[in-house]
Amino acid sequence: MKIAIDGPVGAGKSSISDAVAQALGILHLDTGAMYRAVGLTCLRRGINIDDEQAVTALSRTLPIDVRYENGGQRTIADGEDVTAFIRTPEVSDAASRVGTYEGVRKAMVAAQQAIAARTDMLVDGRDIGTVVLPDADVKIYLTASAEERARRRWLQQKESGQDADYDQVLRELIARDHHDMNREHDPLRQAEDAVLVDTTDLDFDQSVEAILRLVWEAKA
Repeated sequence: MKIAIDGPVGAGKSSISDAVAQALGILHLDTGAMYRAVGLTCLRRGINIDDEQAVTALSRTLPIDVRYENGGQRTIADGEDVTAFIRTPEVSDAASRVGTYEGVRKAMVAAQQAIAARTDMLVDGRDIGTVVLPDADVKIYLTASAEERARRRWLQQKESGQDADYDQVLRELIARDHHDMNREHDPLRQAEDAVLVDTTDLDFDQSVEAILRLVWEAKA
């Protein structure tokens, strides 16, 4: 069983995918974390994010691994567990930018396909159903209104102690949507055979249940 979940930033793909995978007893690969690891490493090493050649060279040589501990994914870059460092706004922006480079995407997609070929897995990201796992058994496009996604992200930032401004979060989210949907390589879009799941008016448990129903229907 291979499940592909795509959707825009702030849709809750990671947390919802975690819960769905745990309920099904299969692995969950957060592909965005791999791009974040590349972005973080660029920032740490002083590699210019706008230098496509340098970033691509890094992505081809940077050892990135995924480990599962206590039901969750740990992202390893160059031998270091960077899970705690890849969710900042700065790294998010870097990940979005490096993810536009064709060479980087090819390197990450190859790694993702190799992992998915070995086991039943749920994979989430922005081009899973269209590029990474075009033959997935279940394809879902998970989204919510920009305002609701911004509200959720704003609350997360507030709860983590960050000085967050809702209007700024909304502006950044809308800009990120435009960027992801209009990038040259593998833009964010709903696969033709993907089912749209809009969680604007759903809570977390209802969102998870909606996806599980689709998976069970596919397996029936």
